[in-house]
Amino acid sequence: MDSGIQSSSSLRQCHALLPTAGTGSRLGGLLPKQFQELAGKPMLAYALEAFINTPKIESIWVGVSPSFMDNPIFSTLTNNLSCVKFIASGGPTRQETVRNTLAAMLKAGIPEDDWVLVHDAARPGISPALIQKLIGVVTQSGEGGLLAMPLADTLKMADSNLAIAGNTPRALKTISRVHLWQAQTPQMFNLKRLHDAIEEGIRLEADITDEASAMELAGSSPLLVEGATSNFKVTHPADWQLMQTLLQASAQ
Repeated sequence: MDSGIQSSSSLRQCHALLPTAGTGSRLGGLLPKQFQELAGKPMLAYALEAFINTPKIESIWVGVSPSFMDNPIFSTLTNNLSCVKFIASGGPTRQETVRNTLAAMLKAGIPEDDWVLVHDAARPGISPALIQKLIGVVTQSGEGGLLAMPLADTLKMADSNLAIAGNTPRALKTISRVHLWQAQTPQMFNLKRLHDAIEEGIRLEADITDEASAMELAGSSPLLVEGATSNFKVTHPADWQLMQTLLQASAQ
């Protein structure tokens, strides 16, 4: 890649986007999981603090369910920092929340060519160092990318009994883990291109489970930047307990 492209890429600003409209039903609780207290503070606070403490992040946009916008928890999360913007852009699915928030960013005047880093609020193990690592690789190359981990576990393909209630599935074969990575977040892409890719994916009713899959559908090959095992997604009660232990240990 020539130096002109690298120079142009490095001049773009970086913004964070955290979709928080999910209900977290698999974890349970009276509040969505991202607002439940984890090791002393709402889980969302950890991701917010990581981005707030990353110097290259210009602004942080949090997509919230419209029905939750009046909750007083938001005023306690950021001490009213101007760089953090909570907006009622939550939709019925994660990809719609991200699409709506990207559209709001464009409408607010964020340049189309700026970078946006989309991060799961349910990954409180993210750190400024990991965010900075992703930003460094992506801005240097001028191409979008995501944090991810090479798979270490042996993979098994199960038989159809997996879908039948009450039956224990059987392993049919072992799947090679060579070339397989487990996607994490943040995932960092050009703002307008990501918006358009997700918009098209929704229109096609495609299976876009993350931002990278939308960009792949649009013809891109995102860079895989090695993340960290501590940056796992909190989904089930066992995840919650493990993350709480890790956060408490890091605070000592």
